[in-house]
Amino acid sequence: MRSTVADQTAFFFVCKRAIDVVLASLMIILLLPVLLMIAALIKLDSRGPVLFVQERVGARRRSEKGETLWDVAYFNVFKFRSMFQNASQSLHQAHIKAFVEERLDPTQTVKLTRDPRVTRVGRILRRTSLDELPQLLNVLRGEMSLVGPRPVPPYEVAAYQPWHRERLAALPGITGLWQVKGRGKVTFTEMVRMDIEYVRRQSLGLDIKLLLATIPAVLSGRGAE
Repeated sequence: MRSTVADQTAFFFVCKRAIDVVLASLMIILLLPVLLMIAALIKLDSRGPVLFVQERVGARRRSEKGETLWDVAYFNVFKFRSMFQNASQSLHQAHIKAFVEERLDPTQTVKLTRDPRVTRVGRILRRTSLDELPQLLNVLRGEMSLVGPRPVPPYEVAAYQPWHRERLAALPGITGLWQVKGRGKVTFTEMVRMDIEYVRRQSLGLDIKLLLATIPAVLSGRGAE
């Protein structure tokens, strides 16, 4: 997949990676007491592992004849477990298929609300987006960035139209344009257009702006279910 971003130079990617590693490392160190407390609450609330691991679709960058190219890559994303152990994924798969095909009720979004699979602690984690914190490990491993399009499961990508795939021309991120501006309250087409807008405009300045805007977006709880 060829990138359409004119300013995607080697310098930009080196700087972006450096910021990812430094900030992700600092956040893990500073938030370690919070991470341990969340892990303990999960274990006390329900049986099962602390972390939920799921295959997601990402991207791997390479350079060819001076052009930036992106290959689809698969990786395991880490999240705090917010559901009961061995909960079926069929409910979420059906919801995502309806979301991509825009068959959902206008009050519904990419976030599956009133999910019976979610635990008591899991509801709080999802509402505060704390379940996403283990993805800092994915950032350190180079599979994700702090800022980028939402990482999605393979069954979502399988339902994409060709033009949707441009959103895969960047490392997936913990936060991004869609997470800040849409925060779950947008249609699938609007979400994809926001991700593609980020892919085409990505820069260090935009990344910093989105990181700063993420704080009030998360604190507001808007769209996080």
